[in-house]
Formats: sequence, C-alpha cells, structure tokens
Amino acid sequence: QVQLVESGGGSVQFGGSLRLTCARSGFIFIINSMAWYRQALGKQRELVASLTSSGSKNYADSVKGRFTISRDSAKNTVYLEMNSLEPEDTAIYYCNLNGRIGPGSSKSTDFWGQGTQVTVSS
Repeated sequence: QVQLVESGGGSVQFGGSLRLTCARSGFIFIINSMAWYRQALGKQRELVASLTSSGSKNYADSVKGRFTISRDSAKNTVYLEMNSLEPEDTAIYYCNLNGRIGPGSSKSTDFWGQGTQVTVSS
C-alpha cells in the first residue's frame, strides 16, 4: 500500500522560506501526478501545486512565483519549496499522489499524507 509522509513544516516569519518534503513508500504501478494541497482553518482544501508524470507543473495563482514543486524520482520524493511566505499561507499542507495501483486497475486512486503544519506570522 502506498504511504506518503510529509515533513518540513514549521513556524516562520513573514517573508521566510520552508521546504516541504513528501516521501513515498509502497508500490504504485503508474503515477499520474503528485501534488501539494493545503487547508487553512475553516476553509476548504485547495490545490497549491501539481506535477504530472510528464513534468508539467501547475500552481495556484496565489503562490505563483513564490512556490516551486519538484521531484527526485530516485528517492520517491516530491518537494515544495516555499519562499516569500505570507500569513495567508498558514495551513496544513498535504501531499497527494494520483495513480494506478496495478495493471488490472482501470481507475486511478488518490493517496494522501497526514499533513504538515505551516504557520507564518506577521
């Protein structure tokens, strides 16, 4: 079974930086995409950044130019580099993997990590 473990969250001041890491374990037949989502207190979970298997990247408008998603396939790891952090970035950040679990699986499945807290103070 696929497991995703996030790390790297913490508390920083306005303008600071953090790098989140998502480490994957367990077998996955095909990875369609990996992504970072976040959920602030009292708000819905939203997509922050995504990275497809072909290398295409997509970012939420609110983080463009400040956040960068990347991967190290050899380490089964995805990163989210966050710069120029703002209080509005405060949230729990979740790692997501969308993929097929086996050759007999026609549907894709979403896997989630447990989340890591990011707090930005003004």
